[in-house]
Amino acid sequence: MREFDVIVIGSGAGMSIAANAVGIGLRVALVDHGPLGGTCLNNGCIPSKVLLYPADVVRQLQDAATVGVAAPRPRIDFARVMRRMRSYVDEGREEMERGVARTEALTWYRDTGEFVGDYTMKVGAETITAPKIIIAAGARTLVPPIEGLEAVGYLDNVSVLRLARAPRSLAIIGGGFIAAEYAHFFSAVGCQTIVLERNPRILKGEEPEISEIVQRRLGRYVDIRVNHEVVRVEKSHGGKMVTAIDRADDKVYQFKVEEIMVAAGRRSNADLLKPERAGVRTDGRGWIVVNEYLETTKPNVWAMGDAIGKHMFRHTANYEADIVWTNAFGDHKHQMDYHAVPHAVFTHPQVGSVGMTQAQAEQAGFKIMVGMARYMDVAKGYAMGELDTLVKVIVEQKTGRILGCHIAGPEAAILVQAITYLMHAGDQDYMPLALAQTIHPALSEVVVHAFGNLAPVGGVHEHDHAHEHDNEGNGDRDHKT
Repeated sequence: MREFDVIVIGSGAGMSIAANAVGIGLRVALVDHGPLGGTCLNNGCIPSKVLLYPADVVRQLQDAATVGVAAPRPRIDFARVMRRMRSYVDEGREEMERGVARTEALTWYRDTGEFVGDYTMKVGAETITAPKIIIAAGARTLVPPIEGLEAVGYLDNVSVLRLARAPRSLAIIGGGFIAAEYAHFFSAVGCQTIVLERNPRILKGEEPEISEIVQRRLGRYVDIRVNHEVVRVEKSHGGKMVTAIDRADDKVYQFKVEEIMVAAGRRSNADLLKPERAGVRTDGRGWIVVNEYLETTKPNVWAMGDAIGKHMFRHTANYEADIVWTNAFGDHKHQMDYHAVPHAVFTHPQVGSVGMTQAQAEQAGFKIMVGMARYMDVAKGYAMGELDTLVKVIVEQKTGRILGCHIAGPEAAILVQAITYLMHAGDQDYMPLALAQTIHPALSEVVVHAFGNLAPVGGVHEHDHAHEHDNEGNGDRDHKT
């Protein structure tokens, strides 16, 4: 049995903990069957966004007529786009591998490990142990039990990146982040794309108004079928036949496509590790159970990232890694703070969100104010011809504390980030926006307008801050629609 000071399972955000541990002189075992870098680098955030930017350009050209620009019909060089993506990913991974190879105190076990007892794992032919273990094993595609699916075959977020050419037609099973982003990409490259979502709307975790905008705008290019549950898949004359039931009226529909992609959710990789053998408990859906300090049910074993199923974003995993490092190797324990976790969906249009939805705030018992604005309410939004967009903000009535912000429209991820900073600063209220000058004319004005339109929901307005400020200075007046 080989002894280490710490075992890190997973080379995504877990790599930062491994690097920190090596930096203070510890002997580290890194357990990951590969590829090095985890989901984000290899088949998640980074490669998908490299693919999605060309899709954004295509849609901008197609929408240019709105502002008086006649653009030629765009054509994507699919092979070049894929090569560019793979090159960037490969360079990043190879750089990490060279760094690991040069680090004597770090041993990389390129296999899937299993717990065989307390603080002990079997990896390949070797058994290793350490007094501290960090689980950052990630997640994988959740494959629904659909008749014929395994036999017929399907793409997922990993295999889709290996395509040499775009399929002529594609059915995407699911309506979440991955489905919305790849529907945007494949429809933009000329693939006839169908989204089959069993829920009443796509992006079901977003504000209803945000989901509706995405469904309308993406629906110009993608056949989006909500309330459609796929029940069977079979081969059909050189293609694949997908059978779905409309849950609204029980009618059966069939869709013949060249290829199928499964994007119906994620499942934790925890089961691969046999965590129960080490006293690490998982919940009914297989996610690793942790407390507010990211401690598992086994002392000196921590878990983080997608494997715990809380907020499955790389930036959240990075933050969790900082907390785990502090709690595992520092003098004082720190709690995780999930009150303002931002995220974006890079579909058409882009979505940015942070904090609670209106329904979540009301369910939590807050008396709230809600404000909304459209991009067309400000000069820059009008200049861009952005007709179907929204900024929605939720604020606590009495204090002005920002509870949530939700945006559908260009640069939504950038716009919502400013609100994320406010939700972590001072009193977490929106007064800095009200008091500050906002560049005019700029798209950021639409966020200020949303806060300026705040109105109480379900009660008397109790907010007593003077929050209406004219931020336009001596500039031109905004065009109002």
